[in-house]
Amino acid sequence: MSNFNYEDLIVDIPDYPEPGVVFKDITPLLADPQGLGSVIDDIADHFMKRGITKVVGAEARGFLVGAPVAYRLGAGFVPARKPGKLPRDVYKQSYALEYGTDTLEMHKDAMGPDDRVLIVDDLIATGGTALATAKLCEQTGAKVEGFSFILELAFLNPRKVIAKEYPQEMYTLVQVK
Repeated sequence: MSNFNYEDLIVDIPDYPEPGVVFKDITPLLADPQGLGSVIDDIADHFMKRGITKVVGAEARGFLVGAPVAYRLGAGFVPARKPGKLPRDVYKQSYALEYGTDTLEMHKDAMGPDDRVLIVDDLIATGGTALATAKLCEQTGAKVEGFSFILELAFLNPRKVIAKEYPQEMYTLVQVK
């Protein structure tokens, strides 16, 4: 991992989206050329020799990280989208959020049994989005090889949640304890 200080470009926004929540805004990190480059390079370098054939990013900020990581890995990028955004036959997976429930969809033909998948997103909190994304990948027959995130809200114990169903590595750049 690089020596880049990611925390300096992540801004805390108190009481957003509701009172008592401290939102971690990564947009300054993504706006900084060196910060964005370090994020992409650190994640891609970490998974470079794992045989990843597809990178999956959840809508929407997972797209911002996942697509350039896929490019660096020489892999394809597959979006996990909100309902109604994909035009062909899809698999669906509902999941719990910190503030309710949601659903993700993926094209049924997006990948198959020969694919080795890295799931990438900007943040992992409770683990619901990551688990839903992994389950979508499994529905296609693909094998999940790992998970990576810019931010991990470690105080919510997402590693334990993920590990109950997926023993694969979870790699994060910043842990908020």
